[in-house]
Amino acid sequence: MRSTLVACAVALVIAGGAIALPMTASAVTVVVIAPGPPPAAQYEVVPATPGPGWVWVGGHWAWNGGRWVWIHGYWARGPRAGAAWVPGHWVPRGGGWVWVEGHWR
Repeated sequence: MRSTLVACAVALVIAGGAIALPMTASAVTVVVIAPGPPPAAQYEVVPATPGPGWVWVGGHWAWNGGRWVWIHGYWARGPRAGAAWVPGHWVPRGGGWVWVEGHWR
């Protein structure tokens, strides 16, 4: 069973899809691989902040398995006081481009 799961995951990676593999009982890691780099970022008008403690999470390009799709930015409230948002970004890896999800630090 495990070898079948691994074989399917490898096939999806090679095909440029996305994989969801459980890391723990409550966490899932999704790996998205695109065949080439994303287009240049789109200009976004940042609306007024909803209030103190909110952080603008800028938009980014997402690969949907067949084309690039722009995901608009949004305001997010940090999980705790002083938390800083580390933006997601695309990095070249293994002949493709891999999305590294943004996170709070």
